[in-house]
Amino acid sequence: MIREGGTVPSIVAEAHRLVGAAQAALAGEPRPRALLADCARRLDQPLRVALAGSIKAGKSTLLNSLVGQDIAPTDATECTRVVTWYRYGSTPSVTAYAADGARAHVVVRRGSGTHGLTFDLDRLNWNAPMPREVDHLEVEWPAAALAHTTIIDTPGTSSLSREVSRRTARLLTPGEDDERAERGIAIPGADAVVYLLRRLDAADVSFLERVGAGTAAANGGPGSAGPLGIVGVVSRADEIGAGRIDALHSAREVAARFAGELERTGLCQAVIPVAGLLAFAAATLRQQEFAAFETLASLPVDELSAALLSADRFARADVPLPVPPELRAQLAERFGLFGIRMAVTLIRLGVRDSATLAAELTSRSGVDELRSVLDVQFGQRADQLKAHSALTALASVLTAYPGTPADRVLPRVRTLLADVHGFAELRLLGRLRTDELALPADDLAELHRLIGGAGIAPHLRLGLPIDAAPAVQRAHAVAAVRKWRARARHPLADQFTVTACLTAARSAEGALSLLPE
Repeated sequence: MIREGGTVPSIVAEAHRLVGAAQAALAGEPRPRALLADCARRLDQPLRVALAGSIKAGKSTLLNSLVGQDIAPTDATECTRVVTWYRYGSTPSVTAYAADGARAHVVVRRGSGTHGLTFDLDRLNWNAPMPREVDHLEVEWPAAALAHTTIIDTPGTSSLSREVSRRTARLLTPGEDDERAERGIAIPGADAVVYLLRRLDAADVSFLERVGAGTAAANGGPGSAGPLGIVGVVSRADEIGAGRIDALHSAREVAARFAGELERTGLCQAVIPVAGLLAFAAATLRQQEFAAFETLASLPVDELSAALLSADRFARADVPLPVPPELRAQLAERFGLFGIRMAVTLIRLGVRDSATLAAELTSRSGVDELRSVLDVQFGQRADQLKAHSALTALASVLTAYPGTPADRVLPRVRTLLADVHGFAELRLLGRLRTDELALPADDLAELHRLIGGAGIAPHLRLGLPIDAAPAVQRAHAVAAVRKWRARARHPLADQFTVTACLTAARSAEGALSLLPE
């Protein structure tokens, strides 16, 4: 899902140094020593991305579509009510963990037909004297998408069970309403968040505000940082248009509305519409399904349209269609009405093989766009996001255990959280909207590009082709530094515009520093 590259190793090295200094100073304190050891480990581990959202927002389905394999149960069983970590492993395995660290192997069952995996939590053999309550699950799977990214699937934030909702809150808003929080220590469990929305209601906004407020508080105050890594997804986007062929167009309009609210306030860096069900079905398209779509495409338009009035009608045995009812039910469950209509339309327009159809459906599902955004916002900044999580946790531990030699580390930690330019770029990307900056559209586009909105490689920041000569790139970078520093000095510029212009200038200086003489 996310690749590493183009990151800034120096910030991770500095975070390691500070964590090491704190460990040495607090060597006699078992609890902070354990917390700091976890800080050090996570700096060397893959980026942690949490999938969050309300009940039935489609988190598990989106996870399967991003990974391209059926590894997350999507049925409403007990396993969807606990936090589940998906990591890379050479062989598939699922392990249940209790709060005290006890663990048990989980049996994985694959359902018949279109039903995917189920994790059997009813009969667990704990490596402890007595049964335990499951705290979280850890899944190891040989999926390439997990090599550089650990994905955390969370329970719905609006569950009727308060305890189920609190499991997600403990991960993303640590220290808030958490009976297990000690001495006010807030350890962020994820480095970045993909938040799924079906509608934008007060509960969604409130939860995102709490995530952002927790980050700001850990950084030393409400003005020092917003959420550094949150991308919104209008999930199950095909359902917004009731499964019509133009459903994703309707979903894009909804996403634009949501983006206007969430990006403007800094709660999300982007909002993307995605039909997760279609994306996963396309990634696992079977030849039998392609043949069924070809058969359906040969029918008169009116006849097929009448059969597609509802999923139940489409699968009924008394509806005369040249595809068996069982296969029709499978198509409806895996692709939805939107996916069926889209597949048939593409075949009528000339698609002649299953590979091409799978690629076209994937493109239209929105998942490719989401992957691109996740790569730019998260993957290319993985080191920065991991360092931010570690430094935030370090600041929390040091604040909770004052009066030791580790106190001298805290000012440097807070300085890094406030001043590291990569963090400033991420905050600005979260707030950058055309109605907030009094700049022409072309300048806004350039500013967005300079601060890494299209990627963090120098040529991408400067809007140049990858093979542009170093001298040309240097000239563009120097011109950008001069331009944006001049814009920041404009006498009528408000404080936010000044800050944005100075951030762009520093980004151009950073690009210049990476270019050969």
